[in-house]
Amino acid sequence: MKTSLDMFVDQYVNYLIIEKGLSKKTIESYSSDLSRHLEFLKQKGVKDISDADTPLILKHLIALRKSGLTSRSCARHLITLRGFYKFLSQEKIIDYDPAKLIDLPKSGLKLPDVLSVSEVDLLLNTPDTNQPIGKRNAAMLELLYAAGLRVSELVNLKFLDVNLEACFVRVLGKGSKERIVPFGLFAKKKMDDYIEHARPVLLKNDISQFLFVARKGQPMTRQGFWKLLKQYTKQAGIKKKITPHSLRHSFASHLLEGGADLRTVQVMLGHVDISSTQIYTHVAKDHLRQIHEKFHPRG
Repeated sequence: MKTSLDMFVDQYVNYLIIEKGLSKKTIESYSSDLSRHLEFLKQKGVKDISDADTPLILKHLIALRKSGLTSRSCARHLITLRGFYKFLSQEKIIDYDPAKLIDLPKSGLKLPDVLSVSEVDLLLNTPDTNQPIGKRNAAMLELLYAAGLRVSELVNLKFLDVNLEACFVRVLGKGSKERIVPFGLFAKKKMDDYIEHARPVLLKNDISQFLFVARKGQPMTRQGFWKLLKQYTKQAGIKKKITPHSLRHSFASHLLEGGADLRTVQVMLGHVDISSTQIYTHVAKDHLRQIHEKFHPRG
């Protein structure tokens, strides 16, 4: 029988699959690490996750080292635990993050595949916009990429959060932090089409505060949108492993490749710490290196 501790782990693993788009192998590693951590907590008599404090997490890491695990494996466990407790803190399941004060190794999570501009064009033009649902899905995909939104931010957007005349969207991100993000004319065109011709049809006689509506005016789930994205990725003939977060990564990477400064991208992504945005710079650097090698006389 599953305990509340197990259910929190299930919630976090689901978040990693939907929001972060980690590979099956990585998910299995994280699940294994968390199962081991839960077993340790249960052995120590912990029944409520809020009772897991910093000293207890350190004791677990020490126990892992004593059991013969390599430094690299222990570092991976710490990365897993840091992510797990940060998630619980952000979701208000616990009052504070007990793993935050434990030093984190420099190695981190790998970025999902980033789409090229041509691949983005293929993907965004895949939905059948002759149908109301196709118009909605096309607008969702376009806005996700145009504004670099998280999938949870996209599906929970309110109708009044979007200003189509000024072309900006108001987003309530992590930690209930609000930010304003602009979007371009491609997104405006598809949003106009959806709002004028598709949303009233999908709503029927219902009323909804949500911008993108599913059944009975309710928002689409993150899992539902992920399934749609997988379907359109396959239809577009894109072989990369694409998740909703891939479009956010592509948004940031393409801005940097186009010459946007890191601080501007940080603001649009809603990152509190610029170090979170710096993970994208390797993509821009690779792009610049390729240009140098191709066009410089001694490249």
